[in-house]
Amino acid sequence: MDLFEYQAKELFADHGVPTTPGRVTDTAEGAKAIAEEIGKPVMIKAQVKVGGRGKAGGVKYSEDAAAAEANAEAILGLDIKGHVVKNLLVAEAADIAEEYYISFLLDRTNRTYLAMCSVEGGVEIEVTAEENPDALARIPVDAVTGVDLAFARTIAEAGKLPAEVLDAAANTIQKLWEVFVKEDALLVEVNPLVRTPDDQILALDGKVTLDANADFRHPNHSAFEDRDATDPLELKAKENDLNYVKLDGEVGIIGNGAGLVMSTLDVVAYAGEDHGGVKPANFLDIGGGASAEVMAAGLDVILGDDQVKSVFVNVFGGITACDAVANGIVGALDKLGADANKPLVVRLDGNKVEEGRQILADADHPLVTLADTMDSGADKAAELASK
Repeated sequence: MDLFEYQAKELFADHGVPTTPGRVTDTAEGAKAIAEEIGKPVMIKAQVKVGGRGKAGGVKYSEDAAAAEANAEAILGLDIKGHVVKNLLVAEAADIAEEYYISFLLDRTNRTYLAMCSVEGGVEIEVTAEENPDALARIPVDAVTGVDLAFARTIAEAGKLPAEVLDAAANTIQKLWEVFVKEDALLVEVNPLVRTPDDQILALDGKVTLDANADFRHPNHSAFEDRDATDPLELKAKENDLNYVKLDGEVGIIGNGAGLVMSTLDVVAYAGEDHGGVKPANFLDIGGGASAEVMAAGLDVILGDDQVKSVFVNVFGGITACDAVANGIVGALDKLGADANKPLVVRLDGNKVEEGRQILADADHPLVTLADTMDSGADKAAELASK
């Protein structure tokens, strides 16, 4: 999950990373009020999850509260690379002597963590890496030993930060590592990390990506979710602990196990070529359990998608046997009632497959069609969706 700048700086403050005071608002009047509270010149900063805000006019210096209000009016509603500005961060402006760059990230290629540091901050780091690669230090970080103050100083030295601010920079770098580890982040980036005229080090900007796989350790992270930008069906699925991703197609997919679901997507897409180009409408993995409640939750999400014309349930019975899956499907249809209004093609295989198929045959639900194989089930689902 990518955070907005103001959310990243909230995490920074929780871990003692020095930054500038400020608050977020969604109105020009709110920006004026915050500027009046700060009582000093402020920066009005568009809160969008994309770079290049300054060049697009999304970051403006405001001498006083009146200027803050005017600048906020100009920025709200601005389209920055396809992202419409709905919120603003109003933060105290800082005197800047120099701008640096620092980040921690997961280096998947080398299966380790990586620190990157440069004395040339304030510009897009891709530009620095391309035009002056020697100015960007890349320092591997051992996951076991981590980053203490001494190693943080080594990182700052590798980035060629001036000797006068090495101690202050090391302190901030070590705290940013703490954010990275304790918040289960995949990326913590500050650009610019600034030096003030009196040699203080401040994180003026912040970019943080949190590992969603660690959400169970951080219930407070749910407050960071951008619900306005998240598909409502994906939100509903998440509330029911379902692994769901919406796609642009007509055949809803339910399976148990990510590998099986991915294979099902491919087979449906291939079958759809013979039926007018029908495509999968989603990825939905119900996991190892297929109770009536889980199946009902999955069907409720899929049937709530207006694009879905048919549903393909493709389940391999393992720990959860096919008879339990079949009972789950029957119970789900009964639970959904009139909301279950689109045809379902069901393919069962594996543990107790005959019992499962018999349960569905005995139920004789008008919406359910049984399929013997994954290929035939995908073809039937695509055919029904095309009609």
